[in-house]
Amino acid sequence: MDSRFFSEYFSSLNNINETWWSNFKLENTAITSPLTQALNDLTLKDSQKLIEGTWSKPDSLTKIQMEWWESQMAIWQEVITYDKKTSPVIQPDEGDKRFLDPAWDNDAFYNCIKQSYLLLNNKIQQAINDIDGVDDKVKERLSFFSRQALNALSPTNFLMTNPELTRLTIEQDGVNLVNGLKLLEQDIESSADVLRIRMTNKEAFQVGKDLANTEGKVVFKNHLFELIQYKSLTAKVNVTPLLIIPPFINKYYILDLREKNSMVRWLLQQGHAVFMISWRNPDASMKDIDFADYIIDGVIKATEVVEDITKAKKINAVGYCIGGTLLAASQAYMIAKRIRNRIKTATYFTTLLDFSQPGEIGAYINNEMISAIEQSNAQKGYMDGRSLSVTFSLLKENSLYWNYYVNNYLKGNNPIDFDLLYWNGDSTNVTEKCHSTLLRSLYLNNKLIDPKGLKINDVYLDLTKIKVPSYFISAQEDHLALWKSTYCGALNLSGKNTFVLGESGHIAGIVNHPDRQKYGYWTNDTISKTPESWFDKANHQTGSWWVHWNDWLKKQETAKPILANRFGSKNNPVLGNAPGVYVLQGLPIVQETI
Repeated sequence: MDSRFFSEYFSSLNNINETWWSNFKLENTAITSPLTQALNDLTLKDSQKLIEGTWSKPDSLTKIQMEWWESQMAIWQEVITYDKKTSPVIQPDEGDKRFLDPAWDNDAFYNCIKQSYLLLNNKIQQAINDIDGVDDKVKERLSFFSRQALNALSPTNFLMTNPELTRLTIEQDGVNLVNGLKLLEQDIESSADVLRIRMTNKEAFQVGKDLANTEGKVVFKNHLFELIQYKSLTAKVNVTPLLIIPPFINKYYILDLREKNSMVRWLLQQGHAVFMISWRNPDASMKDIDFADYIIDGVIKATEVVEDITKAKKINAVGYCIGGTLLAASQAYMIAKRIRNRIKTATYFTTLLDFSQPGEIGAYINNEMISAIEQSNAQKGYMDGRSLSVTFSLLKENSLYWNYYVNNYLKGNNPIDFDLLYWNGDSTNVTEKCHSTLLRSLYLNNKLIDPKGLKINDVYLDLTKIKVPSYFISAQEDHLALWKSTYCGALNLSGKNTFVLGESGHIAGIVNHPDRQKYGYWTNDTISKTPESWFDKANHQTGSWWVHWNDWLKKQETAKPILANRFGSKNNPVLGNAPGVYVLQGLPIVQETI
């Protein structure tokens, strides 16, 4: 490395320091946030409970310590007498891609580091899980947050303990580190209170041109959403139009990325008249917008507009993730208020109705943490979507956070151009009041499945009153909406339910175009009392579940197809071209009005 490297490196380092202090003022950083303070206090209490459990049964911890010592001695012995034919003491879990470089196995020094790290990780998790007399929720939190700390300290994340990084830095004379610092500076500038690492090039795509470019018109707009009516791709369409309700914590175009993987385009090709809600990205002026507003001024209003434009009395409604929760709540509200329910069928993509088992996000679901989140949100008027994005990424930290940390900042690589990851980084805020309702009423207290639990405008939302045919599609590897939890939620509805389980995860399991022939699915027409019994008798199918769902929709349709509708109506004229304005609002929102 010559003097030019050190000059560039320290110049970049100085720029980063200036950027860091200008963007992350001490009072606004995650280090001093109410959430961090609450997390520290809660972890201290949980650790005390763990220690108490350990003292009540010390033999268990002693056994784990002895196992660790014996295994560590075996690792050191393996290093001293290094023989590649010797089986390792411990290996990475299946799917762990951090240690793929050959040096982790072939070099005694790095092999020792790898195995020692994996062993420590394993024994700490075992110690937490094996202690008796400690509440399961406490164990889950300790397991989750200790895993976060251990994976942050992985030897793969540091230059001197990662053979690939050491080799690369020597080969490139440190250019990779200079490039990485420049990328880090850019990410600091675009982050909120925690560092959000870019997953793809922000200039790689343009919404409305490269993504979300299916032809359509905006036919309605209010303070919450724009409604898009898509141009039909068939001369005749099904009598019953299809309204898609995406989650308001994400942007809708995950279902309309590009032509090769667009669900919207595929549905149009099957003869559906498709409408899409495009939620507004909220700013501080919307802090008092609540879950009830998304029901009344969102979903219900959208059904009214679709009816006016198509003259159809019934609608096939689709809700994705929290959009599905919103769809079910909207139906229950219409029933309670005796509003004519325009929903003919309801489809739920990876939707939780029963929040008793929310997955690893449950580590944040307790009164102390929620109170801290509410305190932070009150300062802004919303939950910052950039911070929310990091929270979701850290649920799969090795593949969705630290992987990009190493690739971008230490290898100095620009992230690849990937449409799905671009969408993932195009975050949205959640209003202060609605975020509080989601956390407290749904996740913490699970009020939605209680017929006398969730009250909106003087009426309770009773899911058991919903009797329309429902189609649930969940994903086997979903870590945000566990498929068994979504199944249990479906049991709360009283109509004829169809449950389908797709392969893969929360996004890839849903965005699974039939032409790709990538992920299959399981079907079982009989709804059992438990998800396990349903799965035991389910049949695996090849191909995309989209085809199965489309066949299900066809069976609900008795009338013959009609000529495709024109855009808009007298009461709801065309306001502009799709994708509209709301979806283009990025973060941070500088101007508080749109």
